[in-house]
Amino acid sequence: MFDRRFILAAATAFCASPAMAGVPKALDPDADGTIDLAEAKKAAGALFDRLDKDHEGTLDIKELRGRVSKADLEGADPDMDTTLTKDEYLALVEKRFKAADPDNEGTLDARELHSKAGKALLKLLK
Repeated sequence: MFDRRFILAAATAFCASPAMAGVPKALDPDADGTIDLAEAKKAAGALFDRLDKDHEGTLDIKELRGRVSKADLEGADPDMDTTLTKDEYLALVEKRFKAADPDNEGTLDARELHSKAGKALLKLLK
């Protein structure tokens, strides 16, 4: 049997590991040290709602506040109306999530979130 001090030390070391450090707590409600696609989409949906101050159900380049470039907006806007609906925004989140998940595990840890693709995703979440 393991002594309580050993278990506490092991848990502390695990939580302090690089894989666990650096994942924003607000994006990780289950506190597993990773962000999955559902967590990312939930955060993105909440951000979309906060940015949509006029409650039109769309965001234009100005409302997006630098989170996407004009080229990214055009690529994520299939109806070419120069705005993103929530569904279009979440599709962009999913695309960026997959780009940040090269091992296709379905979760992103701190290392993946600090990659170029992970940083691009984080812009859409916070």
